[in-house]
Amino acid sequence: MVINPNKIKNIIFDLGGVIINIDYALLIEAFSKIGLPHFEAYFSQKEQKKLFDLYEKGMISSQDFREELKKQCKPGTTDSDIDSAWNAMVLDLPKERLDFLIRIKNSYRTFLLSNTNEIHMIFINNYLRKQFEIDSLNEHFEKVYLSFEVKMRKPDAEIFELILNQNTLSKEETLFIDDSLQHVDSACSLGISTILLDVKKESVIDLF
Repeated sequence: MVINPNKIKNIIFDLGGVIINIDYALLIEAFSKIGLPHFEAYFSQKEQKKLFDLYEKGMISSQDFREELKKQCKPGTTDSDIDSAWNAMVLDLPKERLDFLIRIKNSYRTFLLSNTNEIHMIFINNYLRKQFEIDSLNEHFEKVYLSFEVKMRKPDAEIFELILNQNTLSKEETLFIDDSLQHVDSACSLGISTILLDVKKESVIDLF
């Protein structure tokens, strides 16, 4: 899709898949090793059980999340085992995407919107410090919206409306980029322009 710069003034980016590479297969494999096979029945790109909704909305603590998962894993599974398995899906951030975020911020108002959680963000920010010597991605966007901090998550309309209202954004001038169909459909239903990114075939940097 070719972006019309005369129409779009604001861009909302997803994080996992769009900015940072992720692999759900590695997540499933990691939990299988600690005694929780068929993890895709609990958590996937398309849907997830209530435990994960609660955690991504910041309604339960990281320790509560670990304890619930440990009940279903092998006896003796530790907090560290849970964290390692849970973070297995998070891969890397290519430097060209980081450079892209700096460049695109000069032309558009940019925002980050992610369904995420404390364990993942600690892991991601540690990676960013080691790899790029930055504490977080906050400086690469005008504002960052993380589901566990704002107590809302995609695809609920309220989280899109929060961003629009807090930043006085016109939905007709706003583009949302995500790799999950249900999230794109929700934004589209509100009148926001959308791109469903096929991460197997293209990178976000190819869109501009």
